[in-house]
Amino acid sequence: MDTPNFSHLNTGDVMELGMIGLGRMGANMAHRLTQAGHTIIGYTRQPQKAEVLVQEGAIARGVTLFVELIEALTPPRTVWLMLPAATVDATLQTLMPFLDADDIIIGDGIPETY
Repeated sequence: MDTPNFSHLNTGDVMELGMIGLGRMGANMAHRLTQAGHTIIGYTRQPQKAEVLVQEGAIARGVTLFVELIEALTPPRTVWLMLPAATVDATLQTLMPFLDADDIIIGDGIPETY
């Protein structure tokens, strides 16, 4: 299946954001955002997954620690959680100490039955 071209969505406003969760849905979203001209720093617990996504051009950089993700982003930061719904709260609790008051969190809890 060909990857869709989303370059027509680039209005000149470029985002830099962190993507936590690079599974099927997170990786696809990272691909689409990167194709639209945005910069994605991806967090995953699997370094080899990050390496593949960097090689594919889906993410600019892969990290395996939350502190690395936050340090890689320019404040105010935008972090998108693309995780199974059952893990969102625990992930937020772990991530919050690294964030500033003006940082933005986008939370997508993916149902386990997806």
